[in-house]
Parts: sequence; structure tokens; C-alpha cells
Amino acid sequence: MTTFTFSWEEKLLNKANEAISGNIFPAVSVDQMLLDDAYHQAASITREHSRTFYLTSGLLPQPQRQAARALYAFCRISDDLVDERTSGRREKLARWRKESLADHPPADSSIPLAWADTRSSFQIPRHYAEQLLEGVSQDLEKARYQNFDELAHYCYGVASTVGLMVMHIIGFKSQAAIPYAIKLGVALQLTNILRDVGEDWRNGRLYLPQDELALYGLSEADIAAGRVSRRWRAFMRFQIRRARSLYRQAQPGIAMLEKSGRFAIAAAAGLYQAILEDVEANDYDVFNRRAYLKGTQKLLRLPGIWLGINRI
Repeated sequence: MTTFTFSWEEKLLNKANEAISGNIFPAVSVDQMLLDDAYHQAASITREHSRTFYLTSGLLPQPQRQAARALYAFCRISDDLVDERTSGRREKLARWRKESLADHPPADSSIPLAWADTRSSFQIPRHYAEQLLEGVSQDLEKARYQNFDELAHYCYGVASTVGLMVMHIIGFKSQAAIPYAIKLGVALQLTNILRDVGEDWRNGRLYLPQDELALYGLSEADIAAGRVSRRWRAFMRFQIRRARSLYRQAQPGIAMLEKSGRFAIAAAAGLYQAILEDVEANDYDVFNRRAYLKGTQKLLRLPGIWLGINRI
């Protein structure tokens, strides 16, 4: 089992272990045609908003594939409600929380219906879904993070919880897989944060640890100016090393998943790590250009990822 060195890791492991023992959602009874349509809409949302998640979830067997996309749609809608530039976001999120966590959502409420069926079918603990909604709602209250400990807790809420729920969809050998899922989630969200610095700043948010910015002689004025300086490059190199270290530490957890799901998770981790390479290739300018991989670049990486998984 992975060794925990920092306080944030111990705290997050405790949160995950407490949540896994929570209540399981009851079975959903609904007309199959309505359910099929609900899953189709979830897949459409996934395809529209995340080509990478759509691609990697497509590597799963069909039942797990549609469940992963229902989970994504639940997360996407939750996040979009918080990101809306309108009044009443808290009230909308509260209504969505009630609707999306209902044991028996209305038959005409497509995404909550697909998500309810997924939760029940794969015995996803209720607390993980609740923790995700709590993590998403943090964006309504907090726009700065003093240190990485604070940031890691945010990453757990919005990303590690997703990994823990995906772990239930795929299947896992034992709870020893939990710390690896936590670290992978933090690594993935940290990659998002490094990629989206410019976009987040324009939306009034800065997820970079304040104490580490100061350590490298950087201020919010540097972020506002989009200044790619020697100090900024050094700061970004440090952050990318941290993200890559978390990806490496998370990798042993893939072997603890059911074999049919390992390729999908390894592909997601591998493709996201490639975003960091694009950040480096663009001289750490995350203010004027969003790092990404083209579809062909993603496909070309899959055979190597597949070979690596088969060595596990």
C-alpha cells in the first residue's frame, strides 16, 4: 500500500474511508426505453464537453461505459451550475442536489434517472456523490488557496471523488485501491488547474497555492499580466514535477482494478499527462493558449498505453 507522507494525504484517505461505508442508493424501477434514452443523453453530454473522457470511457465494456458517462453528465451539470454567471446559483445547486440524489427521480428527468440507475447498479456510496457536490460548491465560496494542503482538499472534492465512484463502476479488488484513486484524482485536477490558469483568472479564480507563488517571487499581478518570466517557468516546472510524481504514485492502483477497466483508466492518466507536455512545449504560456492534444495525437498514444497495461 502507498505510503502517506503529508497531512493532506492522511486527511483525504480518512474522508474516503468514511464515505465508502455510507448508504447505498436503492434500485430504480423505470421503463427501459426511458432509461435507454436517459443514458443516450448522458453520452451526448459527455461527447460534447469532454472528448478525452468520451474516448477513454469508450474503452470500457458497455454497461460500465454508459455508467461512466452518466457519472460524467452528473458532474458536468453540477459544475456548470456553479460556473453560471447568473444570480441564484446556490439555490439552483441546492435544487440540483435534491434532484440528482433522489432515490427515485422523475421519469422525465433524464440525467438524474441515468445517474440513479448507475448508482444503484454499481453500488456507489451516497457520500461520494455528496462529497463531489460539496467540492463543486466550494467555487461559490472560495477563489484563492493559501497552500497545497487546501488545494488538495479541493481537488479531492471535485476529482478524487469522481475516481472513487469510477472505481466502483469498474470494480476493484480491495479498499487498498482507495489511496491510489485519491492521488490520481489530485493529479488530474492539478493538470486541469495548470492548463487553465488564464481562463480561471478571467473567471475570477486562482487555484495556484499562494505561498508557493510567493516562494517563487510571483504575485497576482504577474498572473493578471500573463507574464511568462524566468520565475514563472521555474514555478510551473515545480508544479508539473509534483503532478507527474502523483501520477507515478497512483499507477500501482491500476493493477487493483478489474482487468476490463484498466486500459480506460491508464489511458485517461496517460492522455492527461500529455497535456503537461504541451504546456512545456508552449514555454509554460497558459495565459494565451489552452494546452491540448488533437484527436490523432490521442489515438497514437493508445497502443503504448495498452502495452504498458499488459505488463501489469
